[in-house]
Amino acid sequence: MHAWNYFPMLAQLLFLLSLCNTRHTASWETCPTDSNFTTNSTYHFNLNLLLPSLTSATVSTGYANTSAGRSPDQVFGLARCQLDVSQDKCQACLATAVDTLRSSCPSAKDAATWGDLCFLAYSNTTFSNDRDKSSFTQIIFNGGEVSETSRFVDLVGELMNALINWAAYKTDSMFAIGQANFTSATNLYGLVQCTRDQSDDDCFQCLRQSLASMQSCCWKNQGGVVLKYRCFLRYETYSYYNMSVPTSPLPPLSSALSSAPPPGATANPRPPPAVVDSNSSSSSARDAEVGGAKSEKPNSLLFDFETLKVATNNFSDANKLGEGGFGPVYKGVLSDGQEVAVKRLARSSQQGFAELRNEVAFVAKLQHRNLVRLIGFCSEEEKLLVYEFLPNTSLDKILFDPTKCGQLNWERRYKIIEGIARGLLYLHEDSRLRIIHRDLKPGNILLDQHMNPKISDFGLSKLLVDQDRSEESASRIVGTNGYIAPEYALLRHVSDKSDVYSYGVLVLEIITGRRISEFRGSGHRANLQSYAWKNWNKGEALQIVDQNLCGRFQREEALPCIRTALLCVQENPSKRPTMASVVLMLSSSSMTTLSPSAPGFLIETSGTTDSNESTGNRSPEIKNEREGSSTSINEVSITVLEPRR
Repeated sequence: MHAWNYFPMLAQLLFLLSLCNTRHTASWETCPTDSNFTTNSTYHFNLNLLLPSLTSATVSTGYANTSAGRSPDQVFGLARCQLDVSQDKCQACLATAVDTLRSSCPSAKDAATWGDLCFLAYSNTTFSNDRDKSSFTQIIFNGGEVSETSRFVDLVGELMNALINWAAYKTDSMFAIGQANFTSATNLYGLVQCTRDQSDDDCFQCLRQSLASMQSCCWKNQGGVVLKYRCFLRYETYSYYNMSVPTSPLPPLSSALSSAPPPGATANPRPPPAVVDSNSSSSSARDAEVGGAKSEKPNSLLFDFETLKVATNNFSDANKLGEGGFGPVYKGVLSDGQEVAVKRLARSSQQGFAELRNEVAFVAKLQHRNLVRLIGFCSEEEKLLVYEFLPNTSLDKILFDPTKCGQLNWERRYKIIEGIARGLLYLHEDSRLRIIHRDLKPGNILLDQHMNPKISDFGLSKLLVDQDRSEESASRIVGTNGYIAPEYALLRHVSDKSDVYSYGVLVLEIITGRRISEFRGSGHRANLQSYAWKNWNKGEALQIVDQNLCGRFQREEALPCIRTALLCVQENPSKRPTMASVVLMLSSSSMTTLSPSAPGFLIETSGTTDSNESTGNRSPEIKNEREGSSTSINEVSITVLEPRR
């Protein structure tokens, strides 16, 4: 090895040694140099407006997420303080953070700093959609190791897992501190915190990923910190937070943890750790904020029938938004002015109140920016579900309407394709229970005021229909003809790859601007998948792009979308990508992928051959069990009751 090859290794070693202090401070800055602003520019002006308003916005809650200016010079800011500190200390820490970024990152458009008690960042992109920021992880740890390493590692795993579950699912503040006894002379202290613009599950995933990162490097050390934009995790063998914060013991760890401890963390009997008591009656100004309790009352999601009757003008036809397989949906306006969508379930539903309440409580916790949010339910005179209202209705009503499809330029279509993929990834991999939708189609994609997509009708299998929940075999087909995967339609085999197939069909519809039903019985275009496959093999893939776009689309985005869609509709489920791979393929133009193989239900035809005479598999006509037509069989999805590992 050449001598100069040792220098990067030496520099890294010295860097790590510099972090290994017995009692370190969690201080770190990052300011990428790939995007800078110029002095006295509009961006610089907006940044100077943002920073003081960002710090002052944290006074009441210890958290702020705001912006200044307008695109393309808009600046987004994020700030949080450790919730066990006073307002004065919070403001002092943030003031230092502002000075640090101005000196360390004087012209960076994107910068962040983690202080001992606070975090502050700004960027020219939103924090909720920036992939680079969500994946950022920095670990700082103490150099010294402890005695009885194995038992210490077990204790770290138990304490931090308990705090993660408590912060994500038991408090509005998404913050928890606690301690556990290690030896007669040594305690273990832990702290976790998330930014409060996240869902419970997103907070849980961020902290669990942080814990896994810590486990891989330094659980044997006396302490460590994991720095992320969306969450913060720290443990030490000395007290570093405000010990006056009121605490109470968790339930026994075996019941408090919703997931198994990480490898090596066993549930050895020992006194349970103390955590922030959400219901403490302490009147300390700052401490009271720490314990902001989430209501565990089941009635928190409950609406009375009269309220929804008044909101929908007695379910008038003028308020009717549409009708699905399980009943009509109405627009409603609550007394506080909030607009909602009320789904009126068919009277044939035999669901009891307790079952309905429990199922709604579960679905309401599934929160993601690309999922329609369930607000509540009613189970008095009728069974009603209350959802957030989305003004642009469903994708099919715009995409396939000749007078409205012009609203969907290529930029919006690409954003919709990406958003649906992220929402489906959350259901498949990131929610606490794995959800297989089984009826993904344009009618189940709703659009908000900015044309952002939100997946609807997911996770309500127990709520609406008694059905087989086996991943391997479903007793009856649930879905819509044309979007159903071959192995599901022919063999009743259902898995997450069934949703991947439906997603591929949906993407082809968004790209072509044509319904899949248009291709049935139309000669050489007898099947949308076959039509796209034929043009791909001829090297003419871009010919399928919607003519209404008049050629105004990004070739470097359209080709990967078409290729990804064809990979998703491959006949062999094992060859289809996971939704995690789909999101990666859409976000990385440089990523190399395999060429797609033949799609399911491939129809080989010539221009003069009628589709009924073509060879290859035909998509079976799936009849609606309720209506006897080849439309959506069901508006529900399957919830695989399988905890995350």
